[in-house]
Amino acid sequence: MSMDQLPPLREVIAEHGLGADKRFGQHYLLDLNLTAKIARLCGDMTEATVFEVGPGPGGLTRGLLSEGAARVTVIEKDRRFVPALEQISEAVPGRFSIIEADALKVDESTLPHDGARILASNLPYNVGTALLIKWLEADPIWWTRLVLMFQKEVAERVVAKAGDKQYGRLAILAAAVAKSRYAFTVPARAFTPPPKVDSAVVVLEPLPEDQRFTDLKALSIVTESAFGQRRKTLRKSLGPAASQTRVSPEALLEEAGIDPGARAETIAPEGFFTLARAWRAARD
Repeated sequence: MSMDQLPPLREVIAEHGLGADKRFGQHYLLDLNLTAKIARLCGDMTEATVFEVGPGPGGLTRGLLSEGAARVTVIEKDRRFVPALEQISEAVPGRFSIIEADALKVDESTLPHDGARILASNLPYNVGTALLIKWLEADPIWWTRLVLMFQKEVAERVVAKAGDKQYGRLAILAAAVAKSRYAFTVPARAFTPPPKVDSAVVVLEPLPEDQRFTDLKALSIVTESAFGQRRKTLRKSLGPAASQTRVSPEALLEEAGIDPGARAETIAPEGFFTLARAWRAARD
């Protein structure tokens, strides 16, 4: 069997009784033109290993393999999908492997690979943000590109700039280690079953190593505090983070060169990097 001999995805879903499970935030992408479009965002995959989280019945998986991925490794928590995915394995001998596991608990950096390591996924809605933060905080960064689909609102938060309504902790964590861009919107009607909101694809590529801000733990603490009460000034909202140090919020902000009367959404990522350094110095 070859890729073009695989049965249509709707037949696979019906044959194996693969109704979407709301507990796992599952929505299937069955339009092969759309999955191919997403796959092409991965760039040249001819010498790469592509990791995919939550492949479900394999719509995006087929796109990745058809667009030339040398090897695809999928991580799937719901074992109902394994028989359907094994059909794909038979069509591309030696190019496809399945790992039954919870992606939140997998260290992808230890998995077998050849060449560049790309991660492409239509992420389950209920764990998409947590997975992205896990990959951003990887030390060292093991991936060469992330091509990820989120709910549109989450995608906008990843790429937001200071002053944007969606700007917050997620955009700052992403900016610390990567350059991100919003690729395109995927309407809800493209999925089976359709979710209540549109989705969007975001592409992230790691910054050169010497341009990354690496103390993600400190950055996570100060941004969580700063954006925890968005309407308050940093003098007030930074209290929880400052309480873990020997100094006041005002002293931290003064050290970072930030106006204590400013609000978090007006401060560019570089300001938060400086604030995280000041927090670390005051903590240590």
